[in-house]
Amino acid sequence: MVLISTALWALVNQPAMVPHIVAPEPWSNPANPATPVQQGEASLATVTLETLPVKGRAPKTGYNRAHFGDGWQLVAGCDTRNRILQRDMLDVVLSDECKVISGTISDPYTGQMIHFMRGAQTSALVQIDHVVALSNAWQTGAQNITEIQRIALANDPLELLAVDGDANQQKSDGDAATWLPANKAFRCQYVARQIAVKSRYGLWVTPAEKTAMQTVLAKCPEQILPTEK
Repeated sequence: MVLISTALWALVNQPAMVPHIVAPEPWSNPANPATPVQQGEASLATVTLETLPVKGRAPKTGYNRAHFGDGWQLVAGCDTRNRILQRDMLDVVLSDECKVISGTISDPYTGQMIHFMRGAQTSALVQIDHVVALSNAWQTGAQNITEIQRIALANDPLELLAVDGDANQQKSDGDAATWLPANKAFRCQYVARQIAVKSRYGLWVTPAEKTAMQTVLAKCPEQILPTEK
């Protein structure tokens, strides 16, 4: 087994609870590569929110998880779940260069510390949440992008957080209008991440969703969009 020390891991990884304070670089929207998100003012969550189309949810007809790929994607022999666990945890123990056996996570959704141990009865205590639920993405524009883009969305580190399993189940396919993290200190970052994902993949927000996001961001108008490659 490989033990990654807390000190070393802190140098190379940023836990989900740490705010992004560096102005992000621009990135292209895969659904419309000609319209990149700009630096500066447009990197503010409040500004980017105003660029998102506002529509009602499309019917869920035809939604299937398989439209976003067959499970977690493998990159260099390591699947997305284990890569996100490695990114978001401290004191990570690996059974090889990929599989996480144990670690500790400061859960962004509840604010609690969770000690993860891989096992049939314990693995589900920490789950990988799609910050924009895939069914929500499907109903807000993802059915109009390509399958390659949907697979990219489902495996994009920007879209994923290791979180408390119960909180993830409570969220289900909710958007910001129907579910927010119990940990109020994380709500600004959470909403900003949803906005960043929707901007990156050309998705829209519903009127109620936009109102809920504006309410959250009113308390943190300087919140910067997170960026991850």
